Amino acid sequence: MAGPTLIRAPPPDPTKSVIENVLEITPMTSIAPDVFTNTRELWHPPGARGVYGGAVIAQCLSAAQKSIPPPSPSNGHAVFLIHSMHCYFVLAGDSTIPIVYYVERIRDGKSFITRTVQARQKGKCIFTTTLSFVREGSAGQETINHGWDMPKDVLATLDQALAEKAKNSDTDAEALGFLDSGPFQTIRLPIENSRFFHITFSSQRSSHARPSDTSSDIHTKKIGQWVKARGRIASTGGPQSHLSAVAYMSDSDFLGTVARVHNIRKFPSSEPKRGDKSMEEEENSDVDSRNPRASVGIMVSLDHTIYFHRPREIKADEWLLSENESPWSGDGRGLVFQRIWNKQGVLVASCVQEGLVRLKQDEAARPKL
Repeated sequence: MAGPTLIRAPPPDPTKSVIENVLEITPMTSIAPDVFTNTRELWHPPGARGVYGGAVIAQCLSAAQKSIPPPSPSNGHAVFLIHSMHCYFVLAGDSTIPIVYYVERIRDGKSFITRTVQARQKGKCIFTTTLSFVREGSAGQETINHGWDMPKDVLATLDQALAEKAKNSDTDAEALGFLDSGPFQTIRLPIENSRFFHITFSSQRSSHARPSDTSSDIHTKKIGQWVKARGRIASTGGPQSHLSAVAYMSDSDFLGTVARVHNIRKFPSSEPKRGDKSMEEEENSDVDSRNPRASVGIMVSLDHTIYFHRPREIKADEWLLSENESPWSGDGRGLVFQRIWNKQGVLVASCVQEGLVRLKQDEAARPKL
């Protein structure tokens, strides 16, 4: 009987972090070169239509990275690292059957290398991405440099949250904004109508100021969170392991930004998702009770783009700050921008996602034929 992997999953490698074990892929050289499959069963989030999209994004990146020629005398000891990937979600992935990743070597140039990867299940493409890798140092000594600054005083929010957690070890971590389940940790910050400033943590999340819900400032709202992989990522994986981990984390509640800035429930309170009460409560934590009926009927990612600005400076096992905003939503779709900084304040990555966001419709209000 078919299972979630093509081969029997090995036990987790204790020398690697949780996220490295989750994202491990196995080469299928008996089929063809540059073909890989998931080593372990992929996570299907409660209430989602398919597997967690971040896992497919990250494993496609891992597969493409394995096709990049290593430094050698023949290529001048060149090191190529990912700088952009453009993805499309085609079909929902089924967590009960394996995913096979097919890498196509489009071009190997002196400064850039291009790859495409298709993720397939039962012969059908469920996800496709085009990736570009840049040769380190190919820009020369003189370059044009600028970058979006990290929000002012936001580092204090991390220190406050960690101190609060240490001081109140008997307090529910979720009440302090911590979400520790899964292969990475998250500290959610309150929604702000501009850049983050003067944020104070409390053991009661309800003490956070409720964001304004006037439609004129929806596009100015910023949603921030601190995120890091649990454990330490093994040095043997090089920067590639950190880059795959960030790709995995980048999809966490990304499209959900559209619902959060509108104070709309992602999950209807009357329809808990497969008994996962904690997930429902967490996703609806920013909902304004003045609009209790509004809820999202369907939310599906359509495309996802990541620009890796400073791949060498991305350390996924150290705290990273992400800031999301939605400049537009309409016609049943929503657009979200994400910026990611390291603790040193360097903008290391930017992401863009568009997805299907349709509200649950009132059946009584629909026109009858």
